[in-house]
Amino acid sequence: MTTNNIAAVILAAGKGTRMKSSRHKVLHKIAGREMLLHLLDSVHPLGPQKTLLVVGALSEQIKEAAPGHIYIDQTEQHGTGHAVMVCKDALTDFTGDVMVLFGDTPFIPTAIMETMLSERTSSADPGIVVLGFRPQNPGKYGRLVTNKAGTLDRIVEYKDASEEERAITLCNSGVMIIDGTRLFDWLDTLTNNNASGEYYLTDLVAAARKEGRSVHVVEAAEEDVLGVNSRADLAAAEAIFQKRKRQEFMDAGVTLTAPETVFFSYDTKLGVDVTIEPNVVFGPGATVEDAVTVKAFTHIEGATIRHGASVGPYTRLRPAADVGPKSKIGNFVEIKKSTLDEGVKVSHLSYIGDTHIGANANIGAGTITCNYDGFFKYQTRIGAGAFVGSNTALVAPVTVGAGAIIGAGSVITKKVEDDSLALTRADQRGKENYAARFRKRQEEKKQKDKEA
Repeated sequence: MTTNNIAAVILAAGKGTRMKSSRHKVLHKIAGREMLLHLLDSVHPLGPQKTLLVVGALSEQIKEAAPGHIYIDQTEQHGTGHAVMVCKDALTDFTGDVMVLFGDTPFIPTAIMETMLSERTSSADPGIVVLGFRPQNPGKYGRLVTNKAGTLDRIVEYKDASEEERAITLCNSGVMIIDGTRLFDWLDTLTNNNASGEYYLTDLVAAARKEGRSVHVVEAAEEDVLGVNSRADLAAAEAIFQKRKRQEFMDAGVTLTAPETVFFSYDTKLGVDVTIEPNVVFGPGATVEDAVTVKAFTHIEGATIRHGASVGPYTRLRPAADVGPKSKIGNFVEIKKSTLDEGVKVSHLSYIGDTHIGANANIGAGTITCNYDGFFKYQTRIGAGAFVGSNTALVAPVTVGAGAIIGAGSVITKKVEDDSLALTRADQRGKENYAARFRKRQEEKKQKDKEA
């Protein structure tokens, strides 16, 4: 990453009242990651010399979620122009370009920002580059009024626009790159003589043109500049992310049998020839290697599935689960903080926690590792080739040796040696004809109760 002579100013001081949340609007998550961090991830490859976050209400939440940046407090909000004005002291000695972004607009691609930077440094030397888009429903977006030369004459806020101006389909995203040597001089010319009584950043266009500088427009797709202001917007943003991610993975060699039912995290990693059945959910931190099958209704978070393994249906892999190559994890199995070597089978109704299982071991249905005593967690170790019978409880800390066999229904509290048999259930006893005598006795009692 090369460092560019730019400063990124991200506006995040709005109260976000439409979210109806105690959480700052820009910290609501899309695909498991705060929308502000999605945006910062896109800005980072540009290598800005400075990244400023303009904050207001709930600023402590932003500082905790996005440390390492310059925070500018905007205690009173008087419009987008005012939000950039308060950055003046932080940019006093800065002479590069200033890129203004919005913390609630998470999907602007790095490539679009790079195109804007290239336009700004082109031979035409525009004073400002504005990011526009053409939505299906222009609604109440500000309109970009261009001239015959294709450059921008002015930006008109919807509430201040004439009917003719409202008919324009090219709309303002709010994002712009400005010549930093002139930015604050132009900001000094702004007034709040408008329908909202605010200082509009969009009025910089008139200031630049008055000085003889042109203003250029770069266009983006509507989805790229989606702003998130409500829970409904958040759901729409999630849908956009998931649609893109599904297509990305299918293009890369992943089979999704019902794509619309699979949900990915922002950082999901999938190899080639992976097959994912319907209704699978990936939380953050999931890695799936090549040739893995993930069967229906499986949840994977913070876990790794190695080459050729099969997982599901109805499996839950929790953080630090590492499923070895060619292993088979079946229905209603939960694995947490455990490493399974190659070829392990945990096929049914089991909980495996804080455990290491050696290669080709078989864990019978209903087996649980009792890893928690109410205060501390303990380790279970199961050797290679061990066979653990159904309905076994392994009370940690405990070790089962390689090749050992555990009889079904056992509670194992002590070390089991290699290649030995361990079982703890009581000897089976039988009473001949007891069941028949019991049924007869109960029927007679029932008849007496009816007669009484």
